[in-house]
Amino acid sequence: MLEFAIRLAKDAGRLLRDRLGTRIDVSHKGDINLVTDVDLASERLIRETIATHYPRHQVMAEEGGLDERGSQYRWIVDPLDGTTNYAHGYPVFCVSIALEYKGEIILGVVYDPMREELFAAERGAGAALNNRSIRVSATTELIKSMLSTGFPYDIKTSRLTNLDHWANFAMNAQALRRDGAAALDLCYVASGRYDGFWELNLSAWDVAAGALIVEEAGGRVSNFSGGKFDHYKPEVVASNGLIHDRMLEVLAMSQSGK
Repeated sequence: MLEFAIRLAKDAGRLLRDRLGTRIDVSHKGDINLVTDVDLASERLIRETIATHYPRHQVMAEEGGLDERGSQYRWIVDPLDGTTNYAHGYPVFCVSIALEYKGEIILGVVYDPMREELFAAERGAGAALNNRSIRVSATTELIKSMLSTGFPYDIKTSRLTNLDHWANFAMNAQALRRDGAAALDLCYVASGRYDGFWELNLSAWDVAAGALIVEEAGGRVSNFSGGKFDHYKPEVVASNGLIHDRMLEVLAMSQSGK
């Protein structure tokens, strides 16, 4: 099934790459939350392919929601992570596909078609980038770390804007980045490009594949309190493990008013 997921991610990724820069239809799910006809085309390709090969499996994807079929297998799909980037022609986006079995993610694939980078992991078997093993960074100090995050689509109306955490990390880390594609951010932690990542208000399709890839690359993934990560809950902190506790301390600063 991992090889199937890899082929599927590449097929969907080629669709995204071929449509980039062409005329696309953009609609809004909120003030700044976009969906394009390319998102829908990619999801349709993925759903139809899974239905052909695994007709009894469930599929949960960003645009079409959950297709419940009673199976203990559930594919969790983001057909285009980084839609806003894509709509503006900014070439940072990917396809993310994870497979859940009995509530546990057992494989994850994230494909960046612009760089032709395929991140993949199977539980207990390690993580790879283009078939080469990857490992998280060895950075031990937060002040020497480069971190990534994102901001929620309801930033103008919610009190959970992430701006407080951004300010605190800006004062405690070496550098911060905001690329707009959470699945890629997680894979960059797994491959040592970033030392850590945190974000609020994400959905399962944003993090399911990437979180497994981080864990299989030797990293740590948790909620903001350091507890067990749940891909159906909106908090995620991912790191090389060495700076994780320090990241949790910084996240706690906002709650304590420091």
